[in-house]
Amino acid sequence: MKPRTPQLTLRLDAATPAPDAQWGAGTTLAYLGGRLTLVLDTTCRVAMRIGDELHLPLPPAATTRQICDAAESWLRDEALRLFTEKSALAGRPGLVIKLVFGKRGDWARLEGKQLRCHWRLIEQPLAVISQVLTQALVSQTPAQQSDDLFALA
Repeated sequence: MKPRTPQLTLRLDAATPAPDAQWGAGTTLAYLGGRLTLVLDTTCRVAMRIGDELHLPLPPAATTRQICDAAESWLRDEALRLFTEKSALAGRPGLVIKLVFGKRGDWARLEGKQLRCHWRLIEQPLAVISQVLTQALVSQTPAQQSDDLFALA
């Protein structure tokens, strides 16, 4: 049997990090082009953003899975709220917003009366979100100008 090369040994013997190992009190996550710091706070009943902190209603002994689930749930709720608000500002109040979770595909696409947006778009700055949503809405309405439909002011 032929011995392994040192490079192959390093790759095979390296421990695979747990995908949720990064989650804990003090962890930062991307939000609207900035960062939010996670705070475990048993005094709050629901997750809430206070300045640059995201307070999660979890005890200090919460598992990484609980922290991850609570933070991502809040991010998804915020994404849905923001995307709905932006589509209403664009004069499309009856548009149904659906969050998508796939690893491939567009950030946003219009399918009939549904605007399908990837939930991680919430991590991008508002200008990027505005541009992505504008392009998705304009893609099926060629009569509209390609002006930015969303006022950021």
